[in-house]
Amino acid sequence: MKQSRKSLLASVLILACAAGAGAQDIAVAPPARNWILPLFTKEGFRQMTLRGDEVHPITSDRVYIIGMNFTVFTSKADSKVDTVLLSPEGTFMISERIAHGDKSVRLIRDDAEATGDGWVYYYNEKKVLILKNAHVVFQAALPDILK
Repeated sequence: MKQSRKSLLASVLILACAAGAGAQDIAVAPPARNWILPLFTKEGFRQMTLRGDEVHPITSDRVYIIGMNFTVFTSKADSKVDTVLLSPEGTFMISERIAHGDKSVRLIRDDAEATGDGWVYYYNEKKVLILKNAHVVFQAALPDILK
């Protein structure tokens, strides 16, 4: 079976399991390579795209991703990129929209960039927690930060 067909099959399996019964363990499936999971709003606008060099399903609602690239869009018609989160590996909980990992992370936005180790990204709250070695660079002026 060609590589792209395997990736498509694994993505369909993961999506089908995510629509199924909660966080039950799923049968061990082979890893998908060059995996992409696009998620859309009810209106059909791009909400986020999760990519991975390799993805391993853990449960019907959780995947482990090597080479994670998590792109969040404005969820509007313009499909503008809001945030990009990069990590060598991480776990994504599909229904909760939470990603986390123990390795390094790089979060990129127009107004700031953050790096560190050990992280949790809460999509619904638009919040990232970096547990160690956090480094943040603001691209915007912060005139009242010390008030």
